[in-house]
Parts: sequence; C-alpha cells; structure tokens
Amino acid sequence: MKKPTLGSLVYGFLLDYLPQQKGLRVSTIRSYRDTLRLFLVSVAADAKHGVSGLQLEQLTFDQVLGFLRNLEQVRHNGVSTRNQRLAALHTFFEYVGRQLPEMLHVCEQVAAIPIKRTPLPETCFLSRDEIQQLFAELPEHGRYALRDRALLLFLYNTGARVQEVADLRLEHLTLEPPPSVRLHGKGGKWRSCPLWGETVSALRALLEEQHAVDPNAPVFSSARGEPLTRFGIYKRVRKHAACIESNPAGRRSPRITPHVFRHSTAVHLLEAGVEVNVIRGWLGHVSLDTTNRYAEITLRMKEEALKVCQPSIGGRANGPTWHDNADLMTWLASL
Repeated sequence: MKKPTLGSLVYGFLLDYLPQQKGLRVSTIRSYRDTLRLFLVSVAADAKHGVSGLQLEQLTFDQVLGFLRNLEQVRHNGVSTRNQRLAALHTFFEYVGRQLPEMLHVCEQVAAIPIKRTPLPETCFLSRDEIQQLFAELPEHGRYALRDRALLLFLYNTGARVQEVADLRLEHLTLEPPPSVRLHGKGGKWRSCPLWGETVSALRALLEEQHAVDPNAPVFSSARGEPLTRFGIYKRVRKHAACIESNPAGRRSPRITPHVFRHSTAVHLLEAGVEVNVIRGWLGHVSLDTTNRYAEITLRMKEEALKVCQPSIGGRANGPTWHDNADLMTWLASL
C-alpha cells in the first residue's frame, strides 16, 4: 500500500474528515485551513524551501512548539488565538496518527501540549430597557425597514448565532400555530425554537414584501436577493445599535454585535424563570457549563440588588440616598 503524502493527508483532512466524518460547518473548516496554512508556511520557512517540498517527517513536535511561540512572540496573537490554533493542530495530528501509525509518537507529543488558561471573556448583554429603546428607535419606513426590524426581532427571540441566521431559509420557518423555526447549529445539529407573535408578524410582512415562495429562498436577503452574509448581519446590527451605545447616564454600553443579542436572550430567559436545561436547548449549547455562565451573571446581579436595599446595622452608611435629602425629609415629617 502506497504511503500517503503530506498533500494527500491535508486534502483528506479538509475535504473528507472534517466535513464528512466530523460534520463541521464551512466556516469552522476555514479556520482549520487557515491554521494549517500558517503552520506549514512556518515549517517551510525553517526548512528554507517551499511548502510544496515539505515531507511528513518535517512535522515534528519541536516545529509545533516553535509555531505556537511564533504566534505569541512574533505575530503578537493573544492566548485565546494561540489556544484555537493549537486545538486545530490537535485535531490534525490525531487524524495523521490514524492514517500513519508510525507518526503516533509525534502525534502523542503534540496531543500532550496543554491549552493555556485564559480568563473567560466578559459576557456583555443588553438590559430590557435598552432592548426597548433599540426597537423604539428603529426606522418604520425605508428600503430595509421591514427586513431590519424582523432581523433584530429574530435575533432577540431565538438567540441564534449569526451563521445560523445567515443560513436561514424559508423552509425552516413554521409560521402557523404553534410558530417555530429550525436552526442549523454547530456540528450540523438542528434545534427548534418557538417564535413570538410579534416576530411572526414581522416575518410575515417581510416575506410578503419579498414575494418569497421558494422553500430554499433566504429569509434575510440583500438588495440583490442574495442571503445576507455574517458580515452583512453584523453591519445592520451595528448601524441600529449605535443609538444605545452611549446613554444619558454616561455609562458606555458594550459594543453591540449579533452575539450580544444571544447573551441578552439567555439572561432575560433566566430572569423570566426559564429552567437552565430549556435555555441550553433553546440556544443549542453543547455543554450545560456554557449555559450556567448566564445563571452566574443573574445571581451576581441579584446580589448587587440585595446590597442596594440592605439595611444598615449600627449606622446609616448603607442607607437609601433619599435619607440625605433634607427637603424631602422635611416634607415627609409634615405629613
């Protein structure tokens, strides 16, 4: 049996193993591809010849360590980017080990390289007042008014990932009672989400305006009738969210992206008393740990609220601020 070349392994990894056997999405496969491209260019630079001349034996443990070091020290990538690249290499070398047992010793060494610890990113979300303000200030007339209102309502209603919205087609919607939508999430998994009456009304108006009848037609499309891309959805959200990124109180709101809507949906569902496992299914989380992060946020918010109304023991340091208003206290005493 002919020994596979590096080229045939990369080809099989990107075009068969990732999409067919692991069921990964195109956007995820592109991330793996970019990591491999950077890694192979790094190895070729050390070997002082082109990528096409590389041999499997040159993909060593030391080369992987050097590549990771280069990411942080030369390219100045953050720890999270370094970890993402390492995770892709873990998967690639695992695949290589399955195809070539003689490479197992290298693959085991690479698999043992640990993911660096990094603090979880801050979970930014909008308050209910900010959500209401955002929708109150959306334009009611204009070329994209119906589409953008339906788009933002859909994001808030479902907590969908931006790629799930970009992939949404007419056949995925059920607008008759009980209304719902089927979303194609990570790992090729499908899930169903209920739709609010207001969301259904907005979608009906949008589809009527678009004269959409083809089941494969995109729900959210551009002026040319093509599906809105991830970047296109991001731009529409950024445009309309500008009105609430600063407020009269002077507090800066988070930079609002489609994913902030996802966080907002999760937090508001928890505040409404929805059970964590239901939210996990609603958002399509693989691990319950991800959903529990939102539970920790709402618990922290309750603790802060408790501190505000906590009575002072032995003094008035923590008392309500209205106690310090002399005019108000005089008026209350006269009642």
